[in-house]
Amino acid sequence: MVVLYGQVVLGPPGSGKTTYCKAMGAVLKELGRKVAIINLDPANDSLPYEAAVDINELIQVSEVMESNKIGPNGALVFCMEFLEQNLEWLISKLKALPGHYFIFDFPGQAELYSHHTMVRNILSSLEKSDLRLCAAYLVDSHYANDPGKYISAVMLALNSMMMMEMPTVNILSKVDSVEKYGKTALGLEYYTDVMDLDYLIDTMNDTPVLRKYVKLNRAIAEVVTDYSLVSFIPMSVESHSTILDVMKAIDRANGYVYGSGEEGNIQRLLSCAVGAQWEHDRVGVARDEFMESDEELSTEEEIIGLIAQQNQDRY
Repeated sequence: MVVLYGQVVLGPPGSGKTTYCKAMGAVLKELGRKVAIINLDPANDSLPYEAAVDINELIQVSEVMESNKIGPNGALVFCMEFLEQNLEWLISKLKALPGHYFIFDFPGQAELYSHHTMVRNILSSLEKSDLRLCAAYLVDSHYANDPGKYISAVMLALNSMMMMEMPTVNILSKVDSVEKYGKTALGLEYYTDVMDLDYLIDTMNDTPVLRKYVKLNRAIAEVVTDYSLVSFIPMSVESHSTILDVMKAIDRANGYVYGSGEEGNIQRLLSCAVGAQWEHDRVGVARDEFMESDEELSTEEEIIGLIAQQNQDRY
């Protein structure tokens, strides 16, 4: 059986999943790939892309809400459970698209991944059908402006990685608007590499409302740091180069770079396989293009300055 490849687009509502699917699909088509975007969000009935498969043909959230007299979240859970029970419908649709690279657009409700197993079961069944998948988990970059929201987003990303049980590439989306609500406390590398979160915890303690949660916040930060699994690739759909960076990471994670035959240059193949990449190529392009650079301080210098300020305030 021919092995096929694809990516599963996850992330909280508003993180830009659907826009990402459209932009990534366009880039892959430019590279000559046969791309099929699969909409598995039954609440999304207005798509900016042409869906090769649309779950709305099988079930719709609005119909479930009306027939069962339940709210949108409950209806979404019902729809995904219905898809799990009727997975042959999806598999037959995919088999009708031989030789395609698949992009799966999933709903964003966190409870589907943190409290239920139907999405994991669906993906597990697809992988058993010789489909090599990688999760692309999107987080809105504006969370970097709020330490509490950023730590929560990192925790959700870690939870998704553990629950989905599949290779994952975490993406800091909409990086072009990272400073829309003000400059970040630290450099972009700090948020992409998820460095020591204690520095953010200390800034949260400056807010009186959050001081009573200092032990809880520190415990959450320790969980994320101890696992040391989460890091992000900055991306903007307006930047072709950042989309290509994400594509390369996903191609390594799902094995496309090894088995597709698309990569003809052995040196480029080995470079992609081992992850060889200059630091500026990984983060610097997004930083230089979308963030103000009036202060030429490295992340290390910023952290040292923050520690010095904290020590000064302490004494």
